[in-house]
Amino acid sequence: MKAAAAPARGTGRGPAPAASAGGRVLLRLAVLAVAVGLWEVAARAHGSVYFPPPGRIAGRAHELWFSGPAGRLFLTDAAVADVLPSLGRMAAGFGIAAVTGVALGLAVGRSRWAYALCDPVLQFARAVPPPALVPVFVVVLDLGTPMQITAIAFSAVWPVLINTAEGARNTDPLRLDVAAVLRLNPAERLWFLLLPSALPRIFAGLRLSLSLSLILMVFSELLPGSADGIGFTLTDAQSRSDLLTVWAALLLLGVLGYVLNTALLAVERRLVGRGRTTA
Repeated sequence: MKAAAAPARGTGRGPAPAASAGGRVLLRLAVLAVAVGLWEVAARAHGSVYFPPPGRIAGRAHELWFSGPAGRLFLTDAAVADVLPSLGRMAAGFGIAAVTGVALGLAVGRSRWAYALCDPVLQFARAVPPPALVPVFVVVLDLGTPMQITAIAFSAVWPVLINTAEGARNTDPLRLDVAAVLRLNPAERLWFLLLPSALPRIFAGLRLSLSLSLILMVFSELLPGSADGIGFTLTDAQSRSDLLTVWAALLLLGVLGYVLNTALLAVERRLVGRGRTTA
């Protein structure tokens, strides 16, 4: 009888996490729906051109960027001309920052004297507001895509580098002793010990860098002389007093930030969870 009852208890507990996760998703959607509904009612009641309702903003965003042919994933010519170049520059800058930050962070974090030597420089670089560096890159590299990618990469590298160094530095000493007993070579220590230990901090830095990359992408496109991008669309719409397009661009940036952050969190859960299981 006891053996027969055990599977029943296990079966009863199985759907609980999935059910709770589904409940959280429904609650988030409900809160979002209420917020959008209140915004819609308030905007229509106010009737101001400076405060359009979200329905009109979403319609404008669809008309501008997502009403193209199905063979092109519904992207319009404006999306291909402005949104895709912005995402390409942000991806290039963020990718350079991620690879450079992880590599340098592991190199700095694995040595106490290297960390102590580099820490003042890293803290100084982190304290400088990223938008303040853009004029410097304009002078050095002139306007254009290379300047924009460089500004994004240089500003976004510091959170990854510092968090990676901290994660590698805080590796469990017991594991370091075990690695010494097993006589792991430097590459094995890096791959099987330092990198898994630093992985949670690495993703914390990557999330910060992702938001910085999005901010720097837009800021670099707001400068005079920019010819395309979401930031250029913002300034162009503002110069024409096209407030609906300004709101649509802001909505697009918010959605892009949410989608990219959600995708990064999904990768983090998969890799960090796998690293903990392996450990």
